[in-house]
Amino acid sequence: MISSKRIDRTKPRQVSRGVLFLRCLAFGLCAGCATVGPDYVPPETKTPEEFNTKVEQKTFEADEAGTERAESEKTADELQVPVKRVTAEMLSDWWKTLEDPLLSRFVDLAVKGNLDLKLALSRVREERARRGIAQADRFPTIDARGATSRQQTSEESSTGAATTLYSAGFDASWEVDLFGGIQRSIESAEATVQAREEQLNDTLVTLVSEVALNYIEIRSFQARLEAAESNRKSQEETLQIVQDRLDSGLTTTLTLEQAKYNLESTRSEIPTLKTGIEQAKNGLTVLLGEFPGTFKKELEEFKKVPVTPIDVVVGVPADLLRRRPDVRSAERLLAAQTARIGVATADLYPKLTLFGSVGLESLSASSFFTGPAAAFQIGPKVTWNIFDSGRIRQNIAVQDELQEQALIQYESAVLTAVKDVENALVDYAEEQVRRQSLLKSIESARRAADLSRELYTAGLANFLGVLEAERSLFTFQDQLAISEGRVVSNLIRLFKALGGGWKPLMADAQQQPSPNS
Repeated sequence: MISSKRIDRTKPRQVSRGVLFLRCLAFGLCAGCATVGPDYVPPETKTPEEFNTKVEQKTFEADEAGTERAESEKTADELQVPVKRVTAEMLSDWWKTLEDPLLSRFVDLAVKGNLDLKLALSRVREERARRGIAQADRFPTIDARGATSRQQTSEESSTGAATTLYSAGFDASWEVDLFGGIQRSIESAEATVQAREEQLNDTLVTLVSEVALNYIEIRSFQARLEAAESNRKSQEETLQIVQDRLDSGLTTTLTLEQAKYNLESTRSEIPTLKTGIEQAKNGLTVLLGEFPGTFKKELEEFKKVPVTPIDVVVGVPADLLRRRPDVRSAERLLAAQTARIGVATADLYPKLTLFGSVGLESLSASSFFTGPAAAFQIGPKVTWNIFDSGRIRQNIAVQDELQEQALIQYESAVLTAVKDVENALVDYAEEQVRRQSLLKSIESARRAADLSRELYTAGLANFLGVLEAERSLFTFQDQLAISEGRVVSNLIRLFKALGGGWKPLMADAQQQPSPNS
């Protein structure tokens, strides 16, 4: 259960105009300026002290008599999981723990070429420019002007004289941030920039994991294809044995047809596996920002699924909140929305603008640059929205509710983060249990296939036993290839759930110059 401390909100809409006027005088005379609206306080989110799912390292050996339970029958908590220790340094570039140079190269290429990442980086630059706009409101504006005009007055209402006016000069204005509306706007812009940067990091986390998942999918399909090709060759040999026995009158045509459909069933799987390989390759190359087929040569050679690391230590949920970019982004968006309440609240108060102009004005070009042509104007201007039918107060109410929504979204991000880790842990642990069971099944199925083929050749068993053994062997080998891919894929998802893989680009993105710099 998440318990977050709600942010206390000021409620200026309960204050009368008269009281506001007195406050304005007090601020102006005593403090000179003040900041309205609530100050941001990070939510105090309570998280579990530890994750519910654990992968304990326990050894287990079954004796030859089988008095202990088989390893395939153990639960994830009882099975010794062969994995490396995950440290904070490993999370930064976790893909290197798979010790596959080609995968590391693809990750580097994706960071440089992926279009989604470039889009996210562009959005960071956009938000930095918006922050520059907000910061500019803190300073005076100065405009240069120059004009000449010819005027003819009416002879009926005036002298009917024609005059030419020459003018040039500079106009300046500065809004004094008496009540902090501009300051709150800058705070909101700064927090929004930080949220965009975290969204960039989150895009990188997703990208790196997707590159790795696509790569593992390719290797998994290749392993399945190798198993299918191996079984095809074995079944072709079996078909030849049946054909020889049929030619010798030792078996029937029915047995021959059974051997044929068993072989063709395996052959029919091969095109599907080849299609899966090519589609996974296409998905990978697009993630790298290239057209399908670009890395055909690099991926042509079949390789085994990379060996997984040796020990997974996930830490505590509190560490997760500091590491996950999506949670960090949600917290920054909450800070930005809190500041917007102050921006809206400042509209309740008067605005003080200092303005001035200096220049030259003359009716004659010849005297334009003389002393008498000099002119200036300076003074303060106060504006105050006295009546707006409640628009300002309703806008404050809107910003209050948007802040509440941002807080709820933050809490949701926290829950999702913990859930992702829990799911990844159990998937990773249980798939290794399944893989161990499949390894033992294949060992037995291979012995059964060899034995049934020998018995059939010797005329001591019927062909149905051979068919069943070969089908089972192929099924278990295919499932093992899938399982080995899933073990690594689930490890990748665990790294992603832990928020790993964003620090390299975060430092790079921070070095990108802001457009207003």
